[in-house]
Amino acid sequence: MTIASADHDTIEMELDELIPTLSLKEKVAMMSGKDFYKYYFSVDNRQFGVRAYNAGGGCEEIDLAPLSYADGPRGVRLPNGTTCFPVSMARGASWDVDLEHRIGSAMGVEARALGLTLLSNVCINLLRHPAWGRSQETYGEDPYHLGEMGAALVEGTQSQNVMATAKHLAANSIENARFKVDVTVSERALREVYLPHFKRVVDAGCATVMSAYNQVNGHYCAHNAHLLRDILKDEWGFEGFVHSDWVKGVYGADAAEAGLDIENPEPTFFGEDLVHAVKSGETNEAVVDEAVRRILRMQLRFSRAADPRSYSTSDVGCAAHAELAQEAAEKSMVLLKNNDILPLARNGARIAVLGRLADKVNLGDHGSSNVTPPYAVTPLAGIKNLVDRHIALQSDTSGDPIAAAALAKNNDIAIVIVGYTYFDEGEFIPGDVALEEVSGEEDAHRGGDRSSLRLPQADVDLIRSVAATGTKMVVCVMGGGAITMDEWSDLADAILMIWYPGMEGGTALARILFGDISPSGKLPFSIPAYESHLPYFDKHADDITYDMYHGYTLFDRESITPALPFGFGLSYTQFIYGDPTLEMIDDIALVRVKITNRGAMAGAEVAQLYVGFGNSVIDRPKKLLKGFKRLELEPGETAVAEFTLDRSAFAHYVERDKCWRLDPVPFEVLVGPASNLLKPCQTMLIWPE
Repeated sequence: MTIASADHDTIEMELDELIPTLSLKEKVAMMSGKDFYKYYFSVDNRQFGVRAYNAGGGCEEIDLAPLSYADGPRGVRLPNGTTCFPVSMARGASWDVDLEHRIGSAMGVEARALGLTLLSNVCINLLRHPAWGRSQETYGEDPYHLGEMGAALVEGTQSQNVMATAKHLAANSIENARFKVDVTVSERALREVYLPHFKRVVDAGCATVMSAYNQVNGHYCAHNAHLLRDILKDEWGFEGFVHSDWVKGVYGADAAEAGLDIENPEPTFFGEDLVHAVKSGETNEAVVDEAVRRILRMQLRFSRAADPRSYSTSDVGCAAHAELAQEAAEKSMVLLKNNDILPLARNGARIAVLGRLADKVNLGDHGSSNVTPPYAVTPLAGIKNLVDRHIALQSDTSGDPIAAAALAKNNDIAIVIVGYTYFDEGEFIPGDVALEEVSGEEDAHRGGDRSSLRLPQADVDLIRSVAATGTKMVVCVMGGGAITMDEWSDLADAILMIWYPGMEGGTALARILFGDISPSGKLPFSIPAYESHLPYFDKHADDITYDMYHGYTLFDRESITPALPFGFGLSYTQFIYGDPTLEMIDDIALVRVKITNRGAMAGAEVAQLYVGFGNSVIDRPKKLLKGFKRLELEPGETAVAEFTLDRSAFAHYVERDKCWRLDPVPFEVLVGPASNLLKPCQTMLIWPE
């Protein structure tokens, strides 16, 4: 969202006049949510997300209502039949910023239709280790990719005058220990790896930031003045407000001094404790004034902005948004293997659909990102809807290997649906700690970080049993992150990563399997050959150290070949890359590459640009992603992917001098379809002094 400078100045002058007229009690009252526990315990049967929550703000003096809040990385979390999009990690695999902008806009429309003013939908925590339970809520392992996708979601959401929240600042990537773990990270690694995507969404105008539960370098994130004040507010010039994560995100009134503006969901510390801290001189009242200014600044900006359209409850879960969810699912699915079995013929073949997830509504985590859509198309339902009249279709959804094999051997092709559910990964719900009403011991400990990256053993047994019949087999994998496949991948004729694909996921899957469209997703993370190749991870850790390397940067440094590289994805057609060219125009590097669709089918290709740092005199990754373009090409069509790079794409952070520096060395610029298939520009780039 942008605001004219005149409007900005008007609001600031109004706040100059208003804030001094408010009492300390009135100002502190804006710095927390209200009435959450009243509804949660007495009305809502201990169920989270059944209503919009008062999340602070508001001012009776100017007739401004409090913030009305809901969660929503994959859709607005209210029980009103809202649209369920594929999880963020799936959408990260689309590499489609235009699509993500449109999804953000749709989320904003539904939020406005339901009376919301604040939507917590932009999760951009970096995937350091794929065992992280909430990996499905973010976009991948690379800071640049995270920033571009997150910025698109911010801009789309805020185009409907709904404030977006970027979360969780910062280094939040262990779930089970999130309330206690202390992440030790160098200033350079923090700046180069764990913060660039947050800066990108701040630069895109994100109105609010949510602090993380964990500690960074000895301070809880809501109390971390270096993160919230030194970097976010002072250095980056963030004009919005920071609010805490819910229930256990704040530990004292001193968080206000550190830069926290709102405590959610209730004034545990930002109530009488904060008033007392100001009166006793422990906290400067100017800190309260600044927080109130930031809150009211955003509320006035958004409440006064002209709406691009009108809003109605008919917008919620509407047909247009369902079509958008289908498009997202189609663009997200990643073809990982294909021994000339896909696409399937629409008629003539006998097909069996197998697996316990084949006809299960499996949309992802049941924590704060949960969505209750008006309907959901399962894989089996999607396949039946598309081709049931044209082929002999049979199914077994018991998950029993013997029954599946018996059915498979009487068919030409077996489509096997395997993977995870919300019990296996997601937000950690340890009973009362998360204030959720649960139904039994198993449900009380659902989700959280994974102990293994392998498929559940029952799924592996199913795959092996079907493979033993000799029937051609397509394995479709559901999940929110990297899943190792070495123990069974050789048995499959094709493998398709379908994620938690949203309410139209079954429709999208069928269209890809039967060739209505070509798969175009690319992995937003690396899949290791062995889990031992990954960084250290302990889901119960009290403390852990994060360094510069993870994912493809770690594999590059250690000369390790992953099972599947970052950016990888197959297609039903063939894309040919020309030689990339590099041209300097003023202080911008312009990189172009021609890409031709040499196949017989229309398709989309994601061209990826990396900068190589092989000539660096300091320790740096061998290469880093610095650009990507998604091109839709008809058979025989050629298009040019164009990238622009400025100096910031080549700089590194110097801790001693507290600045970014560009070394006078030649940099390599590489372009290709995946991180392991890159063509270098013929000339290296040396920036002029």
